[in-house]
Amino acid sequence: MLMTRDEIAALIPHAGTMCLLNGVLSWDRSRIRCIARSHRDPANPLRHAGRLAALCGVEYASQAMAVHGGLTAGGDRPAAGYLASLRDLTCHVARLDDITEDLVIDAENLTGEGSRVIYAFTLSAGDHELLSGRAAVVIDAGGADMGGS
Repeated sequence: MLMTRDEIAALIPHAGTMCLLNGVLSWDRSRIRCIARSHRDPANPLRHAGRLAALCGVEYASQAMAVHGGLTAGGDRPAAGYLASLRDLTCHVARLDDITEDLVIDAENLTGEGSRVIYAFTLSAGDHELLSGRAAVVIDAGGADMGGS
């Protein structure tokens, strides 16, 4: 494993149980492959009513993208990024918490122009694809109000 969970947590803004990734298996300038086991943890902060919906896989992919951004920036914590849109999102399962295998998260930077990046991503377990899509991310939005409180 190229990076451990602790090294990932030092690189992205997600702390404690909200850091969902357990390691980085491989990466280069355009791709990253991560592994996660937290989908099986009953204390996973994304669980609702004891279940982890497949759509939560988007957060796993987002964290992989953030790690990739940090690694390609020379190992520095990446600038704040905001998920601007999702396209071609396909869920092949309803839940992640009942998946017994580790999750493998693949993300590929398709294009990046300044403060905008587009990634394709997939989550899989064993030989089964669980979730896939594309995400547009706006990086360092300059403190713009994104509708949060």
